[in-house]
Parts: sequence; structure tokens; C-alpha cells
Amino acid sequence: MSRSSLSRFTLLFLGALIAASSYAQPITISGEVTKSLTLQPADLKAMPHTTVTAKDRDGKEHSYAGIPLVDLLKQAGASTGGELRGENLAKYVIVTAADSYKALFSLPELDPEFTNRMILLADSVDGMPLPAEAGPYRIIVPDEKKPTRWIRKVTSIDVRFAK
Repeated sequence: MSRSSLSRFTLLFLGALIAASSYAQPITISGEVTKSLTLQPADLKAMPHTTVTAKDRDGKEHSYAGIPLVDLLKQAGASTGGELRGENLAKYVIVTAADSYKALFSLPELDPEFTNRMILLADSVDGMPLPAEAGPYRIIVPDEKKPTRWIRKVTSIDVRFAK
């Protein structure tokens, strides 16, 4: 292999390593929780996964697998279930993406005691990992007319209290 070919190969290899390492980022859960969390990719992969079917921007149904957002919030000690009454009903969640795009959810719309809709932090679509432009983690909100809260490249989940 020539010296220039070796240099190009080395640069491509290093670029692939950097891209791969930036792809698998941890997710933080903080704010109005009893325990702030930093979940590594291995932690998220080990958690029980649920599957939902939803139409993406392409208008086609896809099968998304991931962790129900409420399960992540419970793990961090956010108010859920019977605790969601009184002033706890004024708590909300802001999900943030790597590009600083944000979406807001009220805690009751995430909780199975209030809704039948399952909102996921997905890590796969149709049995495959999410593509790099959408993953490694994406919020999936089934049955919304516009997928504007389907945040790609999720980096943080913050629970706040409306005062």
C-alpha cells in the first residue's frame, strides 16, 4: 500500500471512529426528579423494550422499538401514577436533541394512568438500529397528525415544574 493510500485509509478509519463514538451518546434525565441519571447506551439497551407502530413523515407505517418515556422518568423518580395530582399536574418534560431542538410534554400525557398512548424513546425501526441522521435515540409519538415532536438524536430529558 502506498504512503498516500495508507494516509487516506488512516483518515477514513479515524473519521469512522469519531462518527461512531459521537453516535452512541449517553442521555441525561434531570430536573424535578429524585435522582438525576446519565444513561449510557449499554444501560438503555439492557432495559425492557416495547414496540409501537406509527406512521412517519413518509406516510408509511413503521415498527419502532424502545423504552417507554414514562419508564425512564420513573427510574429517575419523577412524579407518576397516583402522585400526579394537585401541583404535580403542573410538571412537564422537555426533550432536547443534539441540535438543541426541543419538544414539550406534560407528565400526564406520558403516564399510562392518564392515556393509552405509548410515547417511546426508540432505538430501532423495523428491526434495525435507527439511521445515523435520526439516532441513536428518537422520540416516537404515535397518532399525532404531525411528527414535529418526534425528536431525533435525543440527548436529554428534563422534568420541570410550571410555577
